[in-house]
Amino acid sequence: MKTSNLSLGNLLCSVFGHRYQVAKKITPHITEYKCTVCNCESTTNISGRLDKLTPELKEINRTLADFYRKRHSLRTVA
Repeated sequence: MKTSNLSLGNLLCSVFGHRYQVAKKITPHITEYKCTVCNCESTTNISGRLDKLTPELKEINRTLADFYRKRHSLRTVA
């Protein structure tokens, strides 16, 4: 017998939609979001649409944030 992992938060989000809040601003164009109801994490992709935040995308965002921060800190010094 298969059991479902559907919690009340997941059920509410599947019916009414997620309530995303900004969790982390990576660059001016890429942001990570977290749902306040079901704790689902998403990020914006290159097209500006939301994708589910996987460990691979989380690592890409971390690397991109480091690169972006270093590049802009060099511009302000020079």
